[in-house]
Amino acid sequence: MKFKVNDHKNGGMLSMWIDEPAFDRQFYTRDREHRYLTIALNKGYGQTITIDEVPYYLPANTIVPLMVNQSFYFERPADIVAWQFNREFYCIVDHDEEVSCVGFIFYGLDKQLFIELDEAAQTKLNLLTEIFIEEFNTADNIQVDMLRMLLKRLIIIITRLAKAQHISAVAAQDDRFHVIRKFNLLVENNYRTQHTVGYYAGELNKSPKTLSNLFALYNHKSPLAIIQDRIILEAKRLLIYTEKSAKEITFELGFEDAAYFSNLFKKHTGFSPTEFRQNKVLAEAGK
Repeated sequence: MKFKVNDHKNGGMLSMWIDEPAFDRQFYTRDREHRYLTIALNKGYGQTITIDEVPYYLPANTIVPLMVNQSFYFERPADIVAWQFNREFYCIVDHDEEVSCVGFIFYGLDKQLFIELDEAAQTKLNLLTEIFIEEFNTADNIQVDMLRMLLKRLIIIITRLAKAQHISAVAAQDDRFHVIRKFNLLVENNYRTQHTVGYYAGELNKSPKTLSNLFALYNHKSPLAIIQDRIILEAKRLLIYTEKSAKEITFELGFEDAAYFSNLFKKHTGFSPTEFRQNKVLAEAGK
């Protein structure tokens, strides 16, 4: 089943997928025009989710938030309950940082986030899912407002669980910790043109050393590692999902020297961009 509603006032869209055997997302091809954030819940047994061609184990009763530009598919998509929405539907509440499109579940950590549901949380999500279905089936002049409120409730529940599972109570109350989320957001918006820690430190009114010390305090990757990891991730996506040449990708990611970028890519992956693409093609052919 797929439920969907559009907010014709601003182009907003919210959908919910239940028992859909074809649920997936191919951002760089089929779904390029649909900039949807995704919240996916595995209601069945543990299974594999493949995100940008990297497999992860997704346990039962676990939620995974997925970004607009992530491609993904599930081992058993029919076991997934998922919500998808665009910025126009919900992100008008960006000022509410903790539960917005720039909040903790999307930008709070430097790794893919998985959120486990205990029995109490499972009960909450089951009830909330039933209310979502009821509202999707109630077409009146307040339907969009009701669904937007329910989506915010969903994100609040998930955010509380995620923070409890992935950061300490002290860190959650520390304003310094929120600098990390703001840094991650800045990198997401600027990694194609800004490659130095100095730029991001300046935007956050910090010195590069202060920023690096802050990340070390919370056992995060260094700021430079996060910047470079994001660049390499995008390069991998472009090599896998598009036919752009290594040189074209070099320029698209803000580098002028193709040899320099090739060396940077090889340092992170063990392969040159051309070798990486060839290996992926061979791997697909062998399946």
